[in-house]
Amino acid sequence: MLGLCTPGRRMTANLAIEDIGRGLHSSAIHLLRRVRTQDEALGVGPAQLSALSVVVFAGPISLNDLAKVELVKPPTMSRIIDALVKEGLVKREVNKTDRRAVVISATARGTSLMHEGRSRREQVLVELLKPLKKSDLECLAKAVEIITKIL
Repeated sequence: MLGLCTPGRRMTANLAIEDIGRGLHSSAIHLLRRVRTQDEALGVGPAQLSALSVVVFAGPISLNDLAKVELVKPPTMSRIIDALVKEGLVKREVNKTDRRAVVISATARGTSLMHEGRSRREQVLVELLKPLKKSDLECLAKAVEIITKIL
């Protein structure tokens, strides 16, 4: 399918949008599984890393908003945050404008751990990309632009 990125080449009628969606879905899942193997070295569970990622890269966030982003109930998120606080990766603070709410923010240690994890995952991707031809890399670069645009 990478040959489809060749300038002037047209997609054939038998390449249905459903097939592209199915292939992209499958590839994305396999790629994510491959890079997530690096997360084990960080010593933090997947649910905690996911929540920490949101806090580090999106900035301070309320517990309820974090629960919504992570698609879990607030009590579940509270337990996840409890574990992250215990590990010194995030801190809980009372919201200065609404004292009933709690704001979660990353500690320096949490930020460092998240950047280390991202670096490890990106290095796995770089190693996977190294053997590709320039034309395939150009095609993937274009695909990244397109995926970023639709998201």
